[in-house]
Amino acid sequence: MKHALRATVFTTAAALLVPISGLAAHAAELPVGPDGGAAGAAWTAAEDGPQQYPNVAIDWDVPITMSDGTVLKANVYHPADAAGRAVTDPTPTVVNLTPYTKLVSNIADSAFSIPGLSDALLDVFRNIRLDGTPLTGFGELLNAAGNGELRNFSVDRQLIKSGYTQVVVDVRGTGFSQGEWDMLRGREQQDTVEVIDWASKQGFSNGRIGMNGLSYSAINQVQAAEKQPPALKAIFPIVPGSDLIDDVLAPGGGFGFNFIPLWLGAINGLKWVPDLASIAAGTFDFKWLQDRGNDPFGYLDVLMSAYTSTTMESLDPRVKDMLNGLTQDRKDWLGDPSQIRVPTFVTGGWHDLFTYSESKIYNQIPLPPGQKQLLMGNTYHVTSGADVNRVGAPPRLDVLQRAWFDKWLKGIDNGIDSYGPVTVKEQGGGWNTQGGFGSTAPVSEAADYRRMYLSAQPSGTANSVHDGSLTAAANGDTDRLTVAPGLSTVCSNDAAQATAGILNLIDVCAKDSRIAETNALTFTSAPVAEATTITGPVAVHLNTIQDAADGYWTVTVNDVAPDGTSTVLTSGELMASLRQVDDANSTRSANGDYTDPRAFTSLDKRQETVPGEATTLDIALGGTQAVLQPGHRLRVDVFAGNFPKGLPILPMLIDTGLKPEHLQLDPDRPSFVNIPVRGNTGW
Repeated sequence: MKHALRATVFTTAAALLVPISGLAAHAAELPVGPDGGAAGAAWTAAEDGPQQYPNVAIDWDVPITMSDGTVLKANVYHPADAAGRAVTDPTPTVVNLTPYTKLVSNIADSAFSIPGLSDALLDVFRNIRLDGTPLTGFGELLNAAGNGELRNFSVDRQLIKSGYTQVVVDVRGTGFSQGEWDMLRGREQQDTVEVIDWASKQGFSNGRIGMNGLSYSAINQVQAAEKQPPALKAIFPIVPGSDLIDDVLAPGGGFGFNFIPLWLGAINGLKWVPDLASIAAGTFDFKWLQDRGNDPFGYLDVLMSAYTSTTMESLDPRVKDMLNGLTQDRKDWLGDPSQIRVPTFVTGGWHDLFTYSESKIYNQIPLPPGQKQLLMGNTYHVTSGADVNRVGAPPRLDVLQRAWFDKWLKGIDNGIDSYGPVTVKEQGGGWNTQGGFGSTAPVSEAADYRRMYLSAQPSGTANSVHDGSLTAAANGDTDRLTVAPGLSTVCSNDAAQATAGILNLIDVCAKDSRIAETNALTFTSAPVAEATTITGPVAVHLNTIQDAADGYWTVTVNDVAPDGTSTVLTSGELMASLRQVDDANSTRSANGDYTDPRAFTSLDKRQETVPGEATTLDIALGGTQAVLQPGHRLRVDVFAGNFPKGLPILPMLIDTGLKPEHLQLDPDRPSFVNIPVRGNTGW
């Protein structure tokens, strides 16, 4: 209580003393452990306690004119006095750009801004526990909403009342903004820079800009920070991506068949919702309507071409542009976090849509630990923050966001820069803080990469197409193992991941791979002798044979419990014809094996396979951190496809012939997983 009271007093005083200057206001206790100790309690007290201002005032549909004449619309949320009047003192300003229409953000904000009732409801969401029931995932969704995800998606009124202005903007071609949707490409990125500049020069702003938001809005933040606009001082992206092709649009070349239609449908449906207030006032924007008519489908026609065109030549050029690394579209979608120079707090999840990028964003930012931070939960896209705000766990996401902005936009020395810098929920274990992840881990935390070889010898642990083993030493197996495309992956963790976690709401498929494994090749190790940590990116090296001009391969690395439950830790996929590795952007372990074999995933690098000939595939899996408890085993699953998460575009699907695919075990060309391990496994 002493720490909480002090935090409230200090934070309020700092907001009064330094809303413009950004100078340091006071020293804070250093955070200890994942929950931050006394400092973490102070951050929570600052967010939940009385704020400097009692109300929020909103300016609706403020026009912002871009350099090409397109008008974007913004809602501006101001701190306000007891009479509801916006304050006149300039404040730090937080910008959020969304394609899901700021109307949705406002509805969410309004629904959870009812005095008394909303706080009570959020508290219920935070504390509901459905663990151990068939509705565990639904409980996680409610926990996430209460633990800050909802406030980050819409607006955080506690943040605004503490002395911030928030600007929520519809990106061009969505919501009430004019223009044609540019889907995170160059023109939209330029818009973001111009919005930041605009916000910094308004009377309500002191010129210090932060950015927040999740998913699309998080990607937008990372892209903006790479452009280094001078007014931008800090970002707090929740579940961002950076390599959008290999994250979600076409990971490994398998088009995002599950997620992309749902996502495009949502954005296109919402962009047609008209501004009813302007209609009633007689000020309807007919340019908005004209722009919608010029771009009625918003990439849905691109998706249709991908699955109706039988040849590469007949594809919509936009499909080819997406899958060709030489085009400007692809260059716009490939981020470069090494250009970021502002404090960045990345929040992700081990089963998020953008898992492959999240730890890499952190590692590539050239800032000292503390100015960059990474928090990874054992969560999906829609459940970000579900496992924080528990005993020994990090504070809520809105609490961390508030502390981050207080430090970097107001100059309040609250200790957040000494948190982490990497805070992870270990799959199979608990929360812990560490000095880095993967390539940035200090020597004391680094894992040793080791090969585990795929063997045809039965492990006696799996009901699969072939129940093989993982061996620590090279083996002399010469078997040819065959797996055919199938539909068992409809019930899989990858399917849940590709629905943003919706399939995880009910415990059926996402948490146990044994149904999916009925149409897989499985390779399982002996049980570990003691708790064994796997930490970092994972790579799988396969010696394959196709019966056609192409093949589609998916691999997962799993934790197998003594009762047989097979839990996916990480996964990856690759079209055989897109196997060429971009060595300049890949990493290797000391012995030369890939740890992150980043494929070009580009049509200009496509190499069809020769039926019957051996083809080597190096498949990148997202970074992960997990603990195999004593008696647990490591497993690699190999599938000939990944429907519905991924489905090759029709010309490439035709090239596979949907024929069986073969894993050729050969001591001269061994197949193995390169796994980063800490601990005495006993293997």
